[in-house]
Amino acid sequence: GYSVLEAENGRAAIDIIRRRADIALMVTDVVMPDMDGARLAREAVFRRHSLRVLFITGYTRNAIVHNGVLDKDVKLLTKPFTLEQLAMKMRDILDSK
Repeated sequence: GYSVLEAENGRAAIDIIRRRADIALMVTDVVMPDMDGARLAREAVFRRHSLRVLFITGYTRNAIVHNGVLDKDVKLLTKPFTLEQLAMKMRDILDSK
């Protein structure tokens, strides 16, 4: 199993990442108020270079990439998804180097 930490917003997520050295994967929505997922990921990875990121979104991959919100190579899971799909995607990301 995984230990899950929750953050109220992007700023709180950055604070958690700053304090905790054991975080291997961050799951974030693409579209959020105040700080979008792309900015959160950039700031988080800047602080923790080994951090892996999984983006989730209600938009299609094509819409997200075509509109320049995220790069085409990001790890993305589109809503709706099952817990099994989430778990498999997380495992794939954590197992990849």
